[in-house]
Amino acid sequence: MTKRCYLCSLFVLMIGVTAFAQSNPSERAGDMAVTGKVDEVFSRFDKPDSPGCALGVIKDGRIVYKRGYGLSNLEYGVPILPSSIFHVASISKQFTAMAIVLLAQQGKLSLDDDVRKYVSEVPDFGERITIRHLIHHTSGLRDQWSLLELAGWREDDVITEGDILELVSRQKELNFKPGAEHLYCNTGYTLLAVIVKRVTGQSLREFADANIFKPLAMTSTHFHDDHSMIVKGRTSAYETKKGGGLKVSIPVFDTYGATSLFTTVEDMAKWDQNFVDKKVGGEAAINQMLTTGLLNDGKKLNYAFGLSLGEYKGLKTVGHGGSDAGYRADFLRFPEQRFAVVCLCNVSNADPGGLTRKVADIYLADLLKSPPGKPGASASTGSYKATEQELRRKAGIYRDPLTEETIKLEFKDGKLMAALGPGFQLVPVSATDFTVIGAPVKVTFEISSDGSTKRMIVNEEGNPKPKVLEAVNAPTPAELGQYAGRYYSQELDTSYTFALREGKLVLQRKKFEDASLTSVGGDSFTDADLGTIKFTRDSRNAVTGFELNAGRVRHLKFARQMN
Repeated sequence: MTKRCYLCSLFVLMIGVTAFAQSNPSERAGDMAVTGKVDEVFSRFDKPDSPGCALGVIKDGRIVYKRGYGLSNLEYGVPILPSSIFHVASISKQFTAMAIVLLAQQGKLSLDDDVRKYVSEVPDFGERITIRHLIHHTSGLRDQWSLLELAGWREDDVITEGDILELVSRQKELNFKPGAEHLYCNTGYTLLAVIVKRVTGQSLREFADANIFKPLAMTSTHFHDDHSMIVKGRTSAYETKKGGGLKVSIPVFDTYGATSLFTTVEDMAKWDQNFVDKKVGGEAAINQMLTTGLLNDGKKLNYAFGLSLGEYKGLKTVGHGGSDAGYRADFLRFPEQRFAVVCLCNVSNADPGGLTRKVADIYLADLLKSPPGKPGASASTGSYKATEQELRRKAGIYRDPLTEETIKLEFKDGKLMAALGPGFQLVPVSATDFTVIGAPVKVTFEISSDGSTKRMIVNEEGNPKPKVLEAVNAPTPAELGQYAGRYYSQELDTSYTFALREGKLVLQRKKFEDASLTSVGGDSFTDADLGTIKFTRDSRNAVTGFELNAGRVRHLKFARQMN
């Protein structure tokens, strides 16, 4: 047996060598030059002790390059292969959307059906939410992951479909009127999975297996509905730790639709081809999948059915990314060029969206245009030399009284920096006017007669309406004391406690470390991980509760509990 396998392998190798020798030498050298550049893009992962990525490059329906970089499992030293299976997070949404499209084709539902027709757990908010709203993220529903975290769930708690339905059923308000805005919402796609089950009697996993994955021979793909299930060839995933190093970070979801698709770069190439040959769904389904949403005011979105339609360096693109725990993924198609890149990674500091575009830069170099320069992006010095005192006086926290949005400016290493992500430097062009390095933004400060800053006016290119943010003064300990106490949210079924500690207002909540809050003016406070808290008062000016705004969750109310 061993000898026969060895001879077979040798025979295959000889065929490959012969074919390579007979190929056009210039083509062979060109291919090697291209793949060498691609390998350089992934060089930081291509190590014997690093997690990494699987890559698939697809041209005219054929994988022209596939490779794994780094390790699938650090404990056992298992390498990543093109056949390695990854959790691909929100890339799942396009498959959930296709399941809904197929059911609509079969006449089993309408995209304009009221969601409550199938999911009675969704409260009656006095507004009609349709299946189409869920697909385009225009429902106004609050996001499930944000709600769970606010309710005290940790990332490594097992989360089921039932847990999410119970949480949704407790909600009293929407973020906005359905169709008024586009705000990414995972809750909607979990509800779509529930709708598939209640319409067909099959789980989304079973329906997708029978109607999408098997017809396309995507043999390594499934919706993962049991976190304890053994999956041969599955990658582990890792997250960076504070202070350096890595830790295991694998989702423990027993919920799917918004997430939980397991697949490979090889199977994703088969899905890419379906947009061309339309084997599953036919012409009508593919056209529907690429139809973007509309807001109530007629504004057209760039988000279709689990897919974002966009442009990269002058070429049209279709795709979606994904991020859960330590997994990162990106699927990027250039439909007019019949070209696509799939990048699936198992470490949280990977940037697959950037990687797919770097690969596209290599293969489509002759077709891509250089992006136009952005005002303020290349300036490193201004025409005005501000003193250290002038810059320090502008540092502080600024709040938009209309949206509760806050921006923190810091004086750091002799520079005025906006504390957003890696930080943006504000460069003075006069005593009050600044440009921003790395962003098409101009900032003007209004100064009081005593030299202190009153407000900051932000003008962003393409936005005709400037944003006005007021400078915030820190409250005294006596003023902070009036907020101390216990508050309860019926919608989350959880309590938050505020205490005064060393002159600061501290938030205490179960399963999380205590957090010192930062005043952003008036009765409003902020925490980087939580969001903005605005305390409310009654007619006697007593604090009665607060409202929490946390990105994809708005106007969540807590009531003060009396001792």
